[in-house]
Amino acid sequence: MDVATHFGIGPPGARTQAEYDLAFMRVAIGLSRRGLGLTAPNPSVGVVIVRFDGDAPRVVGRGVTAAGGRPHGERIALDQAGDLALGATMYVTLEPCARRSIMRDGPSCTDAILCSGIRRVVIGASDPSPFAAGEGAKRLRAHGIEVVTGVCEADAGRVNLGHALRITRHRPLVSLKLARTADGFAAAADGGPLKITGADADARTHRMRAQSDAIAVGVNTVLRDDPMLTCRLPGLEERSPVRIVFDTHLRTLLTSRIVETAGNTPTWIIAGLDATAAAERRLMLAGVEVMRVEVMRVEVMRVENRGDDREKLDLRQALGLLADRGITRLMLEGGPTLADAFAADDLIDEVTLLTGPISIGAGMPAIGDHLAALLRRMTSDGHIESHKLGADTIERLTIRND
Repeated sequence: MDVATHFGIGPPGARTQAEYDLAFMRVAIGLSRRGLGLTAPNPSVGVVIVRFDGDAPRVVGRGVTAAGGRPHGERIALDQAGDLALGATMYVTLEPCARRSIMRDGPSCTDAILCSGIRRVVIGASDPSPFAAGEGAKRLRAHGIEVVTGVCEADAGRVNLGHALRITRHRPLVSLKLARTADGFAAAADGGPLKITGADADARTHRMRAQSDAIAVGVNTVLRDDPMLTCRLPGLEERSPVRIVFDTHLRTLLTSRIVETAGNTPTWIIAGLDATAAAERRLMLAGVEVMRVEVMRVEVMRVENRGDDREKLDLRQALGLLADRGITRLMLEGGPTLADAFAADDLIDEVTLLTGPISIGAGMPAIGDHLAALLRRMTSDGHIESHKLGADTIERLTIRND
């Protein structure tokens, strides 16, 4: 079986160059997804280098941005291809950088491509970064390289949407994960924790954590559930993201598990300007980093029977701080009040909704009014995927960020 047949683009003899381009860009996008959660502050770029000079196309190089953001995927794939890059086609999910932000790392990816002898470059999505922004494709064309843009553009752009949002809107992508009972509750009536989903859904949650740069909850979730917020899938334990708590008045307990393990997994708390300095000192001595933002006095939907429903942190300011720290992908995992506050400010880009099979009759509603409105909008736009995970149902909803 040749490469093209393996990737399902039609029988031999019936393939156009456009079909090959779609197939190999999908391979590059798959590579790109492997790096999610590892490459911040840089995007996770997937690259495939293919030769078309034989009876069937031959992959001679593959790469994805390395952990920590360097080297870039293009450099890794070119190093793997070596002399076989001469005359080949490169498939890259994001426009190659035309200039380097750190000069000691050597030439830009565009320069590396020009030196390699690559004949043709197929690009998935454009890069709004000031180190690319159309300049990469322009320089390649100016040197006689054929450049094709916009192949699988929506899918390629979605993988690195967090990178784009960090540049264009000064915030990371926000992905909400929410679990609810069959009758719509996130916790029991007494506010206590509730086992809602099964092992398959739990594993999906941990995989989502591994693909995020940071994971965030509200302080009420910490006080109520005392979560660890780490990735505990076998082999992925080292991919636990930064843990973030939105805690206006610094009520997080020193005895909470996230504080006690702050030396092992980075833990940040975002607090209001008026939270006490004494509480901040205690948390910092325990290894927690405290950041402060303004507190807004607004009407806030009250989904939990606790907290001040006329006060919330300035979430846009908080996301700006995270963007400044290089966070491109933020997973919002709890609780309902925080989720509704993000929805009210139109700061949620993706929702993964896990619905368990049990009903409890009464409890803490999982979805507030603002989030319900957002879900209706996502559903009406048609951006929804749904399937079963054991006895649970998982729905993934996305919204365009045009």
